Amino acid sequence: MISKRLKKKTRMIVKGSTSRPRLAVFRSLTNLSAQLIDDSTGKTLACASSVKEKGTRTEKAKFVGSQIAKSAAQAKIKSVVFDRGGFVYQGVVQILADEARRGGLEF
Repeated sequence: MISKRLKKKTRMIVKGSTSRPRLAVFRSLTNLSAQLIDDSTGKTLACASSVKEKGTRTEKAKFVGSQIAKSAAQAKIKSVVFDRGGFVYQGVVQILADEARRGGLEF
């Protein structure tokens, strides 16, 4: 479980803006979700989740990464700040980030 202290420390460093929103990633034991958040207004610009998808966590991570990249392209967003939410940058978090990069997002 990720501690609240670690998440708070991350939020103090990583901040999204209108021109460069924050790509926040959350993972549970079975699913993943990603959101593009504008911290200056506190609004979610785009989101993607693997709740309705079937398959392995790796396949779900690839799906969420490509979906968030498509949603960002529709919202005309090219550059984001990556917020891994205190999760280690390996496994499904890394796969999601790589798929988002393939989809056209710049970190």
